[in-house]
Amino acid sequence: MTDLTQLYIDGVWTDGATQIENRNPSDTSDLIGMYAQADASQLDAALAAARHAQPAWWAAGIQKRHDVLMAIGTELMARAEEIGRMLSREEGKPLAEGKGEVYRAGQFFTYSAAETLRGHGDLAESVRSGIEIDVRREAVGVVAIISPWNFPVATAAWKIAPALAFGNAVVWKPANITPASAIALTEIISRQDIPKGLFNLVAGPGRDVGQRLVESPLVDAISFTGSVPVGRGIAAAAVQNMTKVQMEMGSKNPLIVMDDADIDLAVMHAAGSAFGGTGQKCTAASRLIVHHAVHDEFVEKLGKATKAMKVGHAFEAGTQLGPVVSENQLNQNLEYIAIGKDEGAELLCGGDRLEMATQGYYMAPAVFVNTRNDMRINVEEMFAPITAVQRADSYAEALDLANDTQFGLTAGIMTKSLARASHFRANMRAGCVMVNLPTAGTDYHVPFGGRGASSFGPREQGSYAAEFYTTVKTAYVSAGTPE
Repeated sequence: MTDLTQLYIDGVWTDGATQIENRNPSDTSDLIGMYAQADASQLDAALAAARHAQPAWWAAGIQKRHDVLMAIGTELMARAEEIGRMLSREEGKPLAEGKGEVYRAGQFFTYSAAETLRGHGDLAESVRSGIEIDVRREAVGVVAIISPWNFPVATAAWKIAPALAFGNAVVWKPANITPASAIALTEIISRQDIPKGLFNLVAGPGRDVGQRLVESPLVDAISFTGSVPVGRGIAAAAVQNMTKVQMEMGSKNPLIVMDDADIDLAVMHAAGSAFGGTGQKCTAASRLIVHHAVHDEFVEKLGKATKAMKVGHAFEAGTQLGPVVSENQLNQNLEYIAIGKDEGAELLCGGDRLEMATQGYYMAPAVFVNTRNDMRINVEEMFAPITAVQRADSYAEALDLANDTQFGLTAGIMTKSLARASHFRANMRAGCVMVNLPTAGTDYHVPFGGRGASSFGPREQGSYAAEFYTTVKTAYVSAGTPE
């Protein structure tokens, strides 16, 4: 791994105005390093560089863009173990998940490389004789990318890869909690044959650097993943310049377990959905809606499965849940445990801070039972290894409960009934629906996004990414009359 801790602006690695500390959440005595933070002038320099470089990248053509993105993706996949280890060290997810995330990031780049060679235009007949029409997709310009800490390489990759594939320049503000992962990806990109200033890494606090970035008239489009309040602020700022926005925000994903479900499979998928990634996934199932006929059996088995899950250091063999990402996150999680109890929910298991061999932010995964849909633990996104079970007397009631939320990212159902599965797919108000699968886990070649407060703007991933990263131009050509 590189020892770089700097910013990358206008093709040059440069010191920041200040620095922040980066510590391992599995072992807080492990100081990973001190990482650069930009000031306003450095952000402005990155924006100017991106604006200057973008036309040359667009003019370089599709083969050039294909070759660069393929090289980035191939290197990410080849170095998945190395970079994945750094990712797990600073973010806390188990090592296998860290490696898998980096490999998937490589797949985003190789997929986008192939997309550069796909035809993205149309020919149309004019209603007027002697006129030809072609519709083309062109680069939108300079794209600001604001990515989260929970998937610091993969989420960034699924934004950066299509941005570059469609001929745009990028100014990337990663999450401050995971700076080493951002630098690892940037270092690979920096070695490619791209115009100086095309890609810029500008880390810094959201209230300063992030706000200035989204307010800049030099930005043509903003792709953001994060919280609903921050997303609303970005939308309000972007509209002042009529900047295009794409936002993935909160979620409160339900998993319905019906009376005809395979209960052992349902428990496995529920536990995996709720606690995978230590519950720090936008696709996590934090609401489990269970038919009354199988409720008690499901709860008993879920409790046993949850208690059996191994919490430990990200690098320790057999770890299923690493630490949560930070002390602030842990304190917030423990506050939700208290909130659930105060609201009358019964804590079946977990929810306490754990003392391990190394000092870190460890927490036992928690299951609440006897909950209602109006409880805060069933309303607010917790981003924690906490899930809440509520009872439903029928499929219709379960669907109503699932849809009773401001969010709509993912949702799942466990059932053997084709009729219920089909009705659920048609009537669940979510961007992604799963049948007999976990709520977490999506493919990279198809659209991803939600409804309601979960998403705003065009979908991410797959061929649908073109809707955000390009602008459409319709050309009318009169060839005249041949002599």
